[in-house]
Amino acid sequence: MTPLLVHTYPSLVKGILIKRYKRFFADIQLDNGELITAHCANTGPMTDVCVEGQPVYLSRSDNPKRKLAYTWEMIQLGETWVGVNTNLPNQVVKNALLQGVFPDLVKNDTEVRSEVSYGQNNGSRIDFLLTHGDNSLTYIEVKNTTWNQGETALFPDTVTTRGQKHLNELMALLPAAEAIMLYFINRGDCDRFAPGDSKDNKYGQLLRQAVAKGVKVLPCRFQVTPTGIYYLGLAELQL
Repeated sequence: MTPLLVHTYPSLVKGILIKRYKRFFADIQLDNGELITAHCANTGPMTDVCVEGQPVYLSRSDNPKRKLAYTWEMIQLGETWVGVNTNLPNQVVKNALLQGVFPDLVKNDTEVRSEVSYGQNNGSRIDFLLTHGDNSLTYIEVKNTTWNQGETALFPDTVTTRGQKHLNELMALLPAAEAIMLYFINRGDCDRFAPGDSKDNKYGQLLRQAVAKGVKVLPCRFQVTPTGIYYLGLAELQL
């Protein structure tokens, strides 16, 4: 399919990753030689992605209340830019839903809401709840995916009890509602998706169980560039 622009970056600042530490911080040397500390929104291990000495791009905020003006947006691995700002995927998916990128999910009479309470005693929040004109419901959970092995994107890249919980909650919605797990493949060099069994075998087992019960999986490919993010279509699901 023709790549669809779904997010435009503001003017970004280029640099080199010196090191990432304490999960939230990354020391970057800017192209002008200045050494700065940027905020790292991704608190996970960033397996095989956090490579020191690689080119990165940062956004800058003029908000005086922020302790760190810069946010780490992406890193270049080989010829591929990989998105590392985990605050972006949900924003991008919401824009894509509203812009008609997923016509099978959103019709003219579909209401799109985000961060909606659900589950037992409303103790959980779903990333997106779609209410259709016939009052049927679609629940969508989004997972950012950056780890790869060759051309296969993998999730998760570490044990995730939270991710396991989300799969169980999606299964509990069936058959009264449609339940979707959307994997946001935050790099353009992967055309396949598989569960990261070597990091969390239980998650992989639950994902296969969820698919067998009727949970739909959308492994969505996105190409990250210094100017914007493009939707490339669905990756091949390998279970």
